[in-house]
Amino acid sequence: MNIAQKQADSPHIALVTGASGGLGRAMAIELDRLGCRVAVHYNSSRDGAEKTAADLHNPHCVLGGDISSWEQVQRMQQEVTEQLGVVDVLVNNSGVRKDALMAMQNPDDWAQVIQTNLVGSFHVARAFLPAMLKARWGRVVNVVSPSGIVATPGQTAYSASKAGLIGMTRTLAVECARRGVTVNALSPGFVITGMTESLSDSVKDGMRTRIPLGRYGTPEEVAEVLGMFLGADYMTGQVVSVDGGVTLG
Repeated sequence: MNIAQKQADSPHIALVTGASGGLGRAMAIELDRLGCRVAVHYNSSRDGAEKTAADLHNPHCVLGGDISSWEQVQRMQQEVTEQLGVVDVLVNNSGVRKDALMAMQNPDDWAQVIQTNLVGSFHVARAFLPAMLKARWGRVVNVVSPSGIVATPGQTAYSASKAGLIGMTRTLAVECARRGVTVNALSPGFVITGMTESLSDSVKDGMRTRIPLGRYGTPEEVAEVLGMFLGADYMTGQVVSVDGGVTLG
């Protein structure tokens, strides 16, 4: 069933985690443009989430919660269902990054990155997948990173979390395939967002030299790919890189 047929029956209900700014904001706006009713999730920045919601035209809601907590994710699932309906499009976008060379990294920081980026994504998928499987239609998009594909010094925690999420994506795709639920990963390249703009100019310049297209991407350029995920019935378990060619080297 393609997106046009599905939209003719009923609108998609989409959840975008970490939608208070940057890439999450762009993806929430793109899904709204595609006709979805979007649940805008945030962890700490309600103001940012409200700003995202203000740019949406279809029915939507704003909800907060720490995805590293299974109890809070269960509450989020109940809230979205009550306010919008059953979620059939999930974008696992929430993430944190605490960079350091592993030999000098605080173990608590390393654990927090894994708990949020990997375990948190599991929590969200675990909460929302059963309804998709029951309906025999759904889309799960896990946002990963080139750091989960190619070596990036200083990012062992972040790389491990994203590589783990790629592995989870592929296995989950096989588990869900017979029920019409596709599971794919979206790997954005170097995009200026709240997570990256704090990097030093020298780091940003160094990253630019690794991009074959010679420039940074925009959140909107990455978000454009969501339409493909929604409409692609025969693609699952794939990592789609929108990175200007970074992972080609």
